[in-house]
Amino acid sequence: MLDDYSEFIQKIKRKLDIDLGLYKEQQMKRRITTLRNKRGFKSYITYFEAMNKDDELLKEFIDRLTINVSEFYRNPKRWDVLKNLVIPELTKDNKRLSIWSAACSTGEEPYSLAIMLKEHFPNINATILATDIDDNALLKANKGLYVEQSLKELPAGFQQKYFTKSNGMYKVDEKLKNMITFKKHNLLADRYPNNYDLVICRNVLIYFTDEAKEQIYRGFGNTLRSEGVLFVGSTEQIFAPEKYNLQLLDTFFYQKK
Repeated sequence: MLDDYSEFIQKIKRKLDIDLGLYKEQQMKRRITTLRNKRGFKSYITYFEAMNKDDELLKEFIDRLTINVSEFYRNPKRWDVLKNLVIPELTKDNKRLSIWSAACSTGEEPYSLAIMLKEHFPNINATILATDIDDNALLKANKGLYVEQSLKELPAGFQQKYFTKSNGMYKVDEKLKNMITFKKHNLLADRYPNNYDLVICRNVLIYFTDEAKEQIYRGFGNTLRSEGVLFVGSTEQIFAPEKYNLQLLDTFFYQKK
C-alpha cells in the first residue's frame, strides 16, 4: 500500500503531468509540507483533494513548486561573457540568432536578453523563445511589470531606456516584448524544440534528481545546432559534458561539438 506522500505524488502526476519523483525528495517534500501545514491540512491526500476543487490553492502550489525567484542581469559577470564571447561567436558567420530561455520564470531573463541584443547587437535578427511550466509565472512575464528590486543589477541607463515607471512598478518597453514568444513547457515531459543557437537554463536543475538532470541535459544537447551553446546556473556545472555531446567553452557555458 502506498504511503500518503507517494499517493500524493501519483495524483499530482496524473493531474498536472509533473513528476515530483524527479525532484530531490527532501527539498520538495519539505516545501510541500510547509505549504500544506500553512493551509491547515493534516495529510497530503486531503491537501490534494482541496487543491482539486480550489484553483487558487492549486496555483499557489504550482508557484511554490517552481520557485519563481529572478532578477534582470542576474550574475552580471556571466552576462559579460555572453556579450563579449558567446554571442559574437554564435553570429560570426550568420546574422540570425535563435535563443531558448528555458524555465524562464517571470521573464526577467528573456527580457535581459532582449535588452542586450538591442544595445549591443542591433544588426542581428534574433528570436527568443521563453518557456516555463508555471502558467502564473508566464502571465506575469507577459504583463512585463516588475518591482524596483528586480532591476537592481541592470547596467546604468537601461532602467530609464527600457522601462516606464507607473504606480511604483516598472513596465517593460513593447519593443522588448515583441522579440519574445512566451509559451508553457515542461522540461521533464514535453518535446524539446530543434536547432537553437543558444539555450539558457539557470538555477533550476539544482532541484532535480541526477536522473532528471541527465534527461534534461540530453534534451538540451539535442536542441542545440552544431557549435550552439548551453548557459547554465552558477551551481549547475556539468561534470561530464561529453556525455551530452558538449564541451566546456567558459565557466557555465558549454558548446555542442
